[in-house]
Amino acid sequence: MKNILLAVCGLTPQVITETLYALHQNRKSVDAIHVITTRDGKEKIFAELLSGDSGHYYRYLKEFEINPSSIDFGHQNIHVIADRHGNEIQDIATESDNELLLRKCLELTFRFTRNDETTVIFSIAGGRKTMSSCLTVAAQMYGRPQDRLYHVLVSPEFESSRDFFYPPKTSRTIELRDRLGHPYYKGTQYAWINLIHIPFVSIRNQLSIDMLKEPKDPATLMLSLIKEARYRLAVNLVEKKIIYKKVEFDMKPAHLALYAFFAMQKKNCIKETETCSACTDCFINIHSVYNNQKNIKDIYKRVAGSRPIEEMSDKGITDISAENFNSYKAKIKKDLQNRFGLYAVKELEITSVGTKPDKRHGIRMDKSKIEIVY
Repeated sequence: MKNILLAVCGLTPQVITETLYALHQNRKSVDAIHVITTRDGKEKIFAELLSGDSGHYYRYLKEFEINPSSIDFGHQNIHVIADRHGNEIQDIATESDNELLLRKCLELTFRFTRNDETTVIFSIAGGRKTMSSCLTVAAQMYGRPQDRLYHVLVSPEFESSRDFFYPPKTSRTIELRDRLGHPYYKGTQYAWINLIHIPFVSIRNQLSIDMLKEPKDPATLMLSLIKEARYRLAVNLVEKKIIYKKVEFDMKPAHLALYAFFAMQKKNCIKETETCSACTDCFINIHSVYNNQKNIKDIYKRVAGSRPIEEMSDKGITDISAENFNSYKAKIKKDLQNRFGLYAVKELEITSVGTKPDKRHGIRMDKSKIEIVY
């Protein structure tokens, strides 16, 4: 398993060596280091950490006998926040700068968490508070069970010292400043660095495959988790009503008979598809409706009662023509819209596709969401 340290850094690059020291002291290996920073932060890192043998990063490796080739860390691993024109941001000073920062955190986190053979170690010890917050958000979006989020706490008196990068093996005296800014001197043997593990809740496992194809912004990721409850349409011939989204509607017997016929037509379709809401293979033309007159009449008798068919209030449903079919269809749509709303009627109504003589009719709702109660 390859361990990647992904850190944010401002104008105090010593946070990188302090974090690396803390990880090593806790027997956690690091195979690569990547740093998110500003233009000024990059210059500080180049000057104070990566300036050849005099750089404090290389001093640390030499002092603790770590082979430099064992850790992938160089100029190419410093990721500077830039605008859409490629101009590097000097500081995180505006809302726009913060958006660019968050995008960079998400992009790199997405990139490094794609490989199951890696563990990402997030360090939020450096930079402005907004930098720490953005990297934490990125970890919450894409982090996996093996990934870890850490903060590093350094002795307060040494934390603000520009000369302190890690506790060396052999203590040395460095200049510190008290609260009033007065200088004083203290040995590095008194310095301590604590690695603080910060638990975080990741939403990665709740994201769809499409959300993991490329990095997305947090709003898009969170919106993808908000899923409307899967409501079913129940056509209840026993209670002579239809039910949708927990709302009941007592439909007229003739309307219910025709509607139930088309619901059955959809429900009984044998075509195998992942979703059939966009499929119209089960739609039928008016001649098929005529040919199924007996089925519609039987449904009507079931919901209208036991009286002889000739005594029933709506004889038109037993002798469907093109004219009364269109009339029934329009009235059913109006009833559905008045009861369930304009948005719902799009998948509930008996709709039509094509043009004469190939015009066909049916219900668009996915058959898996339809239930017929006899």
